[in-house]
Amino acid sequence: MTKKEKVNYIINTLYKLYPEIPIPLDHKDPYTLLVAVLLSAQCTDVRVNQITPLLFAKADNPYDMVKLQVEEIKDIIKPCGLSPMKSKGIHGLSKILIEKHNGKVPQSFEALEELPAVGHKTASVVMSQAFGVPAFPVDTHIHRLMHRWNLTNGKNVIQTEKDAKRLFPKELWNDLHLQIIWYGREYSPARGWDLEKDIITKTIGRKSIINDYNKTKNS
Repeated sequence: MTKKEKVNYIINTLYKLYPEIPIPLDHKDPYTLLVAVLLSAQCTDVRVNQITPLLFAKADNPYDMVKLQVEEIKDIIKPCGLSPMKSKGIHGLSKILIEKHNGKVPQSFEALEELPAVGHKTASVVMSQAFGVPAFPVDTHIHRLMHRWNLTNGKNVIQTEKDAKRLFPKELWNDLHLQIIWYGREYSPARGWDLEKDIITKTIGRKSIINDYNKTKNS
C-alpha cells in the first residue's frame, strides 16, 4: 500500500468502528473541559471523571474556583497525581481568566498556552473539543499508534503531531485524534497487546514491530 492508501484505510476502518465518537472527559463547558484536561496529565480519564464531579460540586467556574484555597483543590484532586502543580495551575488559571478574559476560556492557542499548567496538548484538546477548531492533540496512544503504523519516526510528540497533520485531512483531525485514542485503548494497547485483534497494525503496521511481536510470541 502507498502511504495515501494506508491513510485512507486507517480513516475508513476507524469510522466503521467509531461512527459515534464518545468524548473521553466529562464536562459541560469550555472551563470544565480545560480543568479536566489539565487533571488528565499522567492520570487516566476514568480517574479524572471520578474526581471532577467532587471538584465541580464546589467550583465549576473560575469565580468559585478562586474562592477555594489551593490546599482545598489539592486535597480533592490528589488521586489524579501531580496535585501540588495541578492545584496551583487550576487556581492560577482561574484568576487569569477573571482578570484578563472576563471569566471566559479564550479561543486561541496562544492565549491558552499562556495560562499556568496549560501546555500545547491541553490547549489543542480545548480548541478541538470545546471550540471545534481543527487540532491534533497527541497523547501516548496516538504517539504509539502513529509509530506502529509507520506514519512517523517521531522521537517525540511534536514530530508525531506534525506528521499526523501532514498526512490526515484537516477537516477530520478532531474526529481522528479521538478515534485513534479509543482504538489504541481497545485494540492496540502498550501492554497486553494482541496483534490478531489489532486489525490496522496487522494490515499496515511497521514490519519491524510486527516481526518483533511474532518473535516474542513464538519464543
